[in-house]
Amino acid sequence: MAANWTDRILTIVVTATLTSAMWIVAGGSLMEMSDSAGQRDSTRPADAAPSPRIVVDSMPATATGGTPTVAPLDGGGAVRPDASQVRELMVPVLNVRPSDLTDTFSDARGDATRLHEAIDIMAPEGTTVVAAAPGTIEKLFTSNAGGKTIYIRSGDRLTIHHYAHLADYAVGLKEGQRVRRGQRLGSVGSTGNATEAAPHLHFAILRTTADAEWWEPANAINPFPLLTGK
Repeated sequence: MAANWTDRILTIVVTATLTSAMWIVAGGSLMEMSDSAGQRDSTRPADAAPSPRIVVDSMPATATGGTPTVAPLDGGGAVRPDASQVRELMVPVLNVRPSDLTDTFSDARGDATRLHEAIDIMAPEGTTVVAAAPGTIEKLFTSNAGGKTIYIRSGDRLTIHHYAHLADYAVGLKEGQRVRRGQRLGSVGSTGNATEAAPHLHFAILRTTADAEWWEPANAINPFPLLTGK
């Protein structure tokens, strides 16, 4: 009789021990699963893609003979000009500082259905106009809108600088002539459709192709950030 009770007690103890061991193992697994689930829930997705970049030169690589120039956006979404471009260009009106310029590139013109796509550099009548960058004079032209104008093409033939509303041309200036950066081109005026009360230089930068004519449609680039570094 005593042996039977001893056997029953031993069986109960073994069973209890095995059950406890199973709960310990199971409990540890459940805790590990809970910790893993919690870690997955708190993990954020990967960071967004790298900062957006904008193609400044909108001409295809096949048209320009190379890859387009790429410049990062600044915090406000504007194009941050390349340092070499800023060094190359100078304000094309004598005694006008970059801080004096106003960005009129996106202003409406005419019937308000077209954009200005240039900047107006205000200065007294007769103020000297100089070449913003070196190039070759492609065309001296007079029109009803722009008055006395100059089209100067860059050495790689992919950029044209357009100067308009001039009062006159520098003595001896002619088509086909190579000009250096800072060379006198003429003087500020109000010819064409500019008002005499506000003489200024209309300055535009046009991206084109090497074989395109000066009068053919081209892509306008805002000169303001290139002249001011803003």
